[in-house]
Order: sequence, then structure tokens, then C-alpha cells
Amino acid sequence: MRKYEKLAKDIIANVGGKENINSLAHCVTRLRFKLKDESKANDDVLKNMDGVVTVMKSGGQYQVVIGNHVPDVYTVVCDLAGLGGDVQGESDSPKGLLNKFIDLISGVFQPILGVMCAAGMIKGFNALFIAFGLYTITDGTYMMLNSIGDSIFKFMPIILGYTAAKKFGAKPFLGLIIGAALCYPDIQLSTLSSAGEPLYTVFSGTMFESPVYMTFLGLPVIAMDYTSTVVPVILIVFIASKLEKFFGKIIPDVVKNFFVPMLVLLVSLPLGFIVIGPIATFGSNIVGNSFLWLFNLSPIVCGILLGLLWQCLVIFGLHWGLIPIAMVNMMTTGSDPILAGMFGTSFAQTAVVGAMYFKLKDKKTKELCIPAFVSGICGITEPSIYGITLPRKKPFVFSCIGGAAGGAVMGLMEVQSYTMGGFGIFGVANYINTSTGDSSGAITSLICIVVSMVVGFLLTFFFWKDDTVVEDTKANNKQNNDKKAQREVIYSPIKGDAKPLEQIEDAAFSSGVLGKGVAITPKEGKVVAPFNGTVMTLFPTKHAIGIVSENGCELLIHIGLNTVQLDGKYFETFVSQGDKIKKGQTLITFDIENILKEGYSLDTPVVVTNYLDYIDVVEKTNKSISSNQELITVLA
Repeated sequence: MRKYEKLAKDIIANVGGKENINSLAHCVTRLRFKLKDESKANDDVLKNMDGVVTVMKSGGQYQVVIGNHVPDVYTVVCDLAGLGGDVQGESDSPKGLLNKFIDLISGVFQPILGVMCAAGMIKGFNALFIAFGLYTITDGTYMMLNSIGDSIFKFMPIILGYTAAKKFGAKPFLGLIIGAALCYPDIQLSTLSSAGEPLYTVFSGTMFESPVYMTFLGLPVIAMDYTSTVVPVILIVFIASKLEKFFGKIIPDVVKNFFVPMLVLLVSLPLGFIVIGPIATFGSNIVGNSFLWLFNLSPIVCGILLGLLWQCLVIFGLHWGLIPIAMVNMMTTGSDPILAGMFGTSFAQTAVVGAMYFKLKDKKTKELCIPAFVSGICGITEPSIYGITLPRKKPFVFSCIGGAAGGAVMGLMEVQSYTMGGFGIFGVANYINTSTGDSSGAITSLICIVVSMVVGFLLTFFFWKDDTVVEDTKANNKQNNDKKAQREVIYSPIKGDAKPLEQIEDAAFSSGVLGKGVAITPKEGKVVAPFNGTVMTLFPTKHAIGIVSENGCELLIHIGLNTVQLDGKYFETFVSQGDKIKKGQTLITFDIENILKEGYSLDTPVVVTNYLDYIDVVEKTNKSISSNQELITVLA
């Protein structure tokens, strides 16, 4: 049984069952239910339940106070109750389009990383057994193992449709159907083009020239092969999630269960096939023609850029523009020189993961490195990219640079590929001229592998630092007794009037079960760091922040009461989760006047959450306090 599963089941049962839950969100310490009928909840049972601190009713929410591990309980409750949930976790919302995109991609892939690594290893070992001559590709053993290992990559849109739907708060089965539609055989370009002549061609004479094999309501559908793609299904599911909310508001409840999903599918999928498909196709054509022109200009520059950008092209599905060019070259001349530039990218990516293994702090991610490394050597890099390097940005960039170094080697020697069958280490055979027996290209490809891996490994090992805040920070601090202060002063993070926690209208804080400290009524809309330390938790709605000092004191600053319902309105953050902070540094600003106008109390609890680690916590409740005055003293 999963950790917290029993607790989650008991909570669901005692809030009236999953059928009594309209929605569920969570903040720093509590599950926030919106129930259809609060009278069905067993308050006394919940309050006395092991793992539950207390129960509160506030702001139209039924709040079950759990403590610091609420995100883990929340996840299990959502799974057992079949909820999409309103909040995905306790991380800060990333800033900037690139950061948001990377956060989105990695978040969608996170649930399937383990299975993806396993499938990659099966594919790798299967290719290894073929190389050793244990069986052939027509053998039943090969076909069985290949189907097991390749299925997740072949039908990636179906898997990602499910996880993307959960990420965007849509019904997961809508995502599954969207992914399945994208993989439907009869609508793939390879199937349509082999079935007969096109109805007509659009954009003739340009790089966007596209045959049209089918129409929808008279509109041309420019087909492409969606199997194994990533971005199209995520974009379509995102659109579907918005449509689901829209139709859910206007469709009567009596027919909502089937009319809403029907309308969502009828709008989102045709929109995806008619708009997203052509955009991806046109983008592929631009990429293909650009690299063809670049190769004719300079093979070495083409190899460098292809090695540098190949992984990014694959993520967006734009690499398909190069595949037809390579196939045409092989059919007409017997070889292709363009795709050779990307050969080193999988090895650079694999070497980066190898270097990260020695530097990662998080044990779970470290464990993923080994299977990701094995599958990467065999050419399966999805587990490495989406699960390990891309979310951390800089290692992914280093892998691109390593790929560029390998591309330079292949471009400099103008290596030709004669087949397109092998991946990873087995792709070396692609560069053997089967007509003449010339293996110089294969030797160069081995040099490419070494160069790509060395560059990727060294860049990561020497220039990347894992800044992740390890979950067992408290345990590490206890082991380093020399760093643990006997007495630590916490300065006020807010200018205002301080008062005892007991005087605020929030039972969870006023009772002291969430920590010991004081409450401040702000006179200035600014939170500053009360000590030097690290940001442990920064909630997406920006109303609360958890920080840990260099000596291990864990502090929660919760701006206002029930302000989570403002969903970030009137708040602005200046730090991110994992950031190092200095005393006096601005962490958050907030609009006092507008928050009060919305009807919320601005009483701000400032509490030491790990107070049990200390002999005593001494609070100062001066009527007026500034941000440079002592507020709390902890005694170890």
C-alpha cells in the first residue's frame, strides 16, 4: 500500500465520500475541499484521526489540516477520488515563456519517467541481442520485446494525453481519447499517401507545398504522422481543458456528463488536425529546406547547427522535415550526408546524465540516471531529456553543445549515412558503405561518439551545480552539529503590529499546532528575509513562503488568512523555490489596500514549524515592530 493511502481513504470516507466532493485544492498545510453538502462530513472523526491536525470551515471551504506533508496526501486523495484537482503542487509558478514551457513539458512527463526508462532499457537490450546474433528481427522473441519496449514511444500521444489532461485539470479520459485520435492509423500521412492519389495540392511551388488527401467540412486537412510526437497532443489537450471549463458552465447539469465531452472533442480535435498539424508540417518544411541550403553552403556549419539543435527539433516534431530529404538522397545517390550531423546528440545527452549521476542530491532522480544512461547508449534518450536534463535547463544546453561538437566532426569529414536502421551505438553501422565495404565513415562516427560524450560530460561535471533543496535538509542539519546554533535570532519579515497567535481568527494557527510564533498586522506590503537561508516552499498563489535558515530553523510566513483564494492576485514574488536568500532581501510584495477591500484579514502568522527541534521558542509581541527588529529567538 502506498504511503498515506489509508489516511487518504479515511479522509475521503469522512468528508462524505468522493461523490460529495466538488473540488479539492491544497495550500501549505491543509487540504481545501469544496463539498456539495458539509453536513455529510464527520468533523469529530476527522479531528481525532491519526495524521489529521484539525478541521476548519472557512470561506466556503472544508479544510482538513494535515501539516507539511500535505502535497503527498493531496496526490493520493486525488488519485483515489478521481479528481483532477485545482492545484498541482507546492512549486513556484515559473516566470518567462521558456521556463513555463520547460515546466509544462517536464510536468507532463514526470508521471511516466519510471516506465519510460524501463521501456528504453528493453529496447536497448533487444537491439543488443540482435547485434550479438542471438536472434533476428523476424524472430518472435525480438518482435515481442520490441512491442513491449516500443509501445510507449510509438503511442506517446495517448500516454501524454492522459498526463497532460491531469496537468491542465481536464478529465483524464478526454486526454486519452485525444491521444488515441492522433494515433488513429487511417488518419496518418503514411496511411493516406499509400492509399491513393491526393485530392489536390495546396501552396504548390513553395516550400509549404502539401498534398491534401482528405477534407473536413470542406476544409483541407494537411496530414502528418502524429505517432511518437510530443507537442501536438499537449497543445490540443490544453485547448480541450479550456473548452471543458467553458462548456461546463453553459451546459445544463442534466446532460452535462455526455454533452460536455462530446462538444470538447468535436471542437478541439478538428482544430488540432486542421491548424496544429499544418503548423507542424510547415515548420518541418522550413527546417528541412534550411538545413539543405546550409549543407550546400558549408557541411561543417550544417553539422554543428544540426548537432546543436537536433534535440530541440525533436521536441517540437520539426525534425520530420529532414527525414524525407535523407530518404530521397538515399534513393537517388545511395547515401545521405545531412543527418550524419545529429549522430552525436544521443551520446552527448547520455554523457551529461552520467555526469549528473555524480552530482545529483535527490536520490529519486539519481536512481533514474542509470536506466536512462543504458537506454541512451542504445539511442533512446527520451527518459534522459524529459525526466532529467530538460527540467534543469543547463545540463540540456550542455548536451546540445556536446551534440554540436560531434556534428562538427561528422561535417568536417563529410560523413555519409548509407542506411537509417540503427540507433545509438548500433547506428555506427549506418556509416559503412555496403557497396564498397568502406568503413571510414564508421570510424569517424566512433570519434564523433567520443568527442560528443567527453564535451557533454566535462561541461556538466565542472560547470553544473545541483541547487536542489534536498528533502532531508533537517536531517542533514542535525548531522552537522557544528553548524547548528545554540541560539538563533529571527528578525521580523514585515513592518507592522505584532500580537500573539492566539488572537487571530484561524484555529489551525492560533492553536499552535502548525508551529510557534507570532502574528503581524502589516503596515507595509513587503516581506523581507528574516535571516540568511534558502527558500524551501513558495506556493503558486504567492500568499505563503517557507524558508529555512543556514542553521536549520524552518519558518512559515503566511500573508493573511484564507488569501489562497485570491489565486495570486495582489501578490508579487521576487524569489523562486530553491533560491538562496540574504537577510533583508525582498521576498514578496502585496497590495494591502486591495486585499482588505476584497474582505480578507491581513493578520500574518510567522511561525517556526520545526519548533520541536528546539528547547524553547521565545516570541516578542511588541505592539509596533519594524523589519530590522528581533521577533523570535529559538534556543537549541
